Amino acid sequence: MNNRIQYEQLLKNNKDWVSEKLNTDPDYFSRLSKGQNPPFLYIGCSDSRLPIDLFTGADPGRIFIHRNVANQVFLNDMNLLSVLEYAVKVLLVEHIIVCGHYQCGGVEAAYKGTSMNIVENWTMNIRDLSMEHKKELDAIPDMHERLNRLSELNVVRQLRQLCKTSVMHDAFGSGKYPRLHGWVLDISHGLIHELPLPVEEWKEYGLLPDDYE
Repeated sequence: MNNRIQYEQLLKNNKDWVSEKLNTDPDYFSRLSKGQNPPFLYIGCSDSRLPIDLFTGADPGRIFIHRNVANQVFLNDMNLLSVLEYAVKVLLVEHIIVCGHYQCGGVEAAYKGTSMNIVENWTMNIRDLSMEHKKELDAIPDMHERLNRLSELNVVRQLRQLCKTSVMHDAFGSGKYPRLHGWVLDISHGLIHELPLPVEEWKEYGLLPDDYE
């Protein structure tokens, strides 16, 4: 299939999907266009294999989504911070999920030092994270399992970064704030693993309020 046909197929698929939706529910798009009230903010990786609504069976309007390479949270990323502020202060989301995945190219490139130029700069924090946990990672003999563990560590680190943002600081201070969750999606079988978070440790550091459960 050449490039033009592939492109045109996307538009055809869209028309077919709309027709199918209207046949089963004539008011579907009328309801959808009235606004959004998603309970979830999802911060995930840009990998094309990760349409999180499909993996979770969520309908349009349920998940507010931000994606970037290797699901990073930078305190000076105005794109992410704008999404976060809108999700927390306007949409009033109830949950924030940072989701990584196994077999993540960004994580592997950062660990092996094969990133180049802008991507290298973007994943530098993962490289630093791997050095910070060098002893633990070196003790895992299988490289795939080692990189999977680094993906998990990366998710937890990005959630910790999230707690440092002014948006979350304001939310914690108000007493009304979303709950935080760390996920890793295993592409090899499609299942999502929920990661344990060091909640008590983060409370001691002042990253989470004392009443966070």
